[in-house]
Amino acid sequence: MNKKILDEYIDACELVKETELELERLEGKRSTVAIDKVTGSMNDFPYSQTSFKIEGAVEVSRNDKAIEAQEFVLQERKRKAEKIKLRVERCLNDAPVRMQRIILYRYMKGLSWEQIATKMGRNATGNSVRMELKRFLAEK
Repeated sequence: MNKKILDEYIDACELVKETELELERLEGKRSTVAIDKVTGSMNDFPYSQTSFKIEGAVEVSRNDKAIEAQEFVLQERKRKAEKIKLRVERCLNDAPVRMQRIILYRYMKGLSWEQIATKMGRNATGNSVRMELKRFLAEK
């Protein structure tokens, strides 16, 4: 495990989130069904008022095939980013528990070194925790 892999993890997590938002946006561009209710009356006597339910497809985008192609690309991007996340998480499981906690706090939760030291306890300082992680990554 090295710092580059940990940085990739952060980027992969963000890419998954951004891709999911983009997929949701594309879903909104697809053809949708509209439902409405109108009232009217007969042309002849007796003029009785009647309600009608109208239902049909509203074509927002005429190019649904292009949307499908773009969705396919986004799904592929999301799958690759999720693979990177899983690879890093497997590597993390091989690390000692203390290192797992430090990596979790620093890279996944974005805490400062001082905040991490407080959580780690045992009279740790921000600098000592940072050096501990640096030595661990140098070993790998």
